[in-house]
Amino acid sequence: MRCMGAAGVLAACLSFAAPVTGQEAAPTIESALAQARAQIDGGQTGTAISALAGLDQRDPRVQHMLGVAYYHHDDYPHAIELLAPIVRQFPRDSIEGRETVQVLGLSYYLAGRIPEAIPLLEETRTWAIDNIELAQVLGLAYIQTRQPDRAVAPLAQAFGAEPGSAGAHLLAAQMMVRLEFNDMADEQLRTALALDPRLPHAHLLLGQNAVFRNRLEDGIEFFRKELATNPGNATALYRLGEAYARQSDWDKAIPALQRSLWINPYFSGPYIVLGRAYLAKAQPATAEGMLRRAVEYDPNNKSARYLHGQVLQRLGREEEAKAQFDAAARLQDTGR
Repeated sequence: MRCMGAAGVLAACLSFAAPVTGQEAAPTIESALAQARAQIDGGQTGTAISALAGLDQRDPRVQHMLGVAYYHHDDYPHAIELLAPIVRQFPRDSIEGRETVQVLGLSYYLAGRIPEAIPLLEETRTWAIDNIELAQVLGLAYIQTRQPDRAVAPLAQAFGAEPGSAGAHLLAAQMMVRLEFNDMADEQLRTALALDPRLPHAHLLLGQNAVFRNRLEDGIEFFRKELATNPGNATALYRLGEAYARQSDWDKAIPALQRSLWINPYFSGPYIVLGRAYLAKAQPATAEGMLRRAVEYDPNNKSARYLHGQVLQRLGREEEAKAQFDAAARLQDTGR
């Protein structure tokens, strides 16, 4: 059974058997439901919906199958409309009962009706105990309803971490950062560091959150703490150099950015900031080399191309500068 998730989230469903149980029905209904199930499993959701629409809509088994079809057709409002009235009409331990609860919960989640989704996802988790994708969705639902402490356990399960460990809190924080719940993430990161003061990546995330709030000194301190336990963290070195650059402290920014590139020479970010740094230090030829490399690694980076054009213009290379400006304009026109 295919289950699609919103914003890059894949929510897994159980694989339900093709036969449909319940009270004895006419063979035509039974065969139509079995055929619809096969069509849904084969990705032919539109065909299944058309066929099911011709059956008796008062039959809860038809409503159930049609709701499942709409769910897999990414039409969550129609799935909810069909499944919500019948969610308790099947025995709780039956295939139809469990599938209705699960699919309705996922439909609520993907339709943005997250408070309504949570009880159904929690119920599903009691019998789908090894479903890590369901655990991940439930953890995200807790985050989005501002229940950070409840999010930790399902996310620990989703990632295979020990419940209540420093790593579990770090993973929860990472998901909170992804969803832009940075204040909640900071609390989880502090809890993680209280459990393990040398936990990798925790200070880095605290630093990134601090810089996001324009607390540059705090961010720099967090990045330095990350590097004290993990000196080879290219991202921490880049973020440290970037923070120094925002303070126009080029002499501190350049070494951090260079070290980041020694570890990961294929990321365009440090090259761009180094280009700005060398330009500020009146070294346009060196800046041009940095920005040329940035464009090579990320040709769709509008700011890299525009800044490269400015440096080329300063060096008197007008034709090359125009090519970079034109490329940057095209990226702007396409929204890149």
